Amino acid sequence: MPSPLSKTRIRLAWAIALAVDALQIPATFAGPPGWFLDAGLDVVTMLVMWMLLGFHWAFLPSFLTKWIPYLDIAPLWTLAVALATRGRGGLDPPSAPKAVN
Repeated sequence: MPSPLSKTRIRLAWAIALAVDALQIPATFAGPPGWFLDAGLDVVTMLVMWMLLGFHWAFLPSFLTKWIPYLDIAPLWTLAVALATRGRGGLDPPSAPKAVN
């Protein structure tokens, strides 16, 4: 099981993923200059996500599927972060100590 992550890391990863997806959707329709921005942003985002959350298989398909025309309209970084952070929000709070009889 992957190690738990701090809420700060999870929130930062979500914010970055949403921002990158918001930038990449218009870049897709900007022609070749936008495609180069899109590809560079993917590489940087993948590295940042690995540093924040560790390796997760969802980051690779998100990076690779951006090379398929018009598939990168979907918010794949947001989906990848959702998959990578699912169930990793920290440990359950400790329970109250039990009374000794």
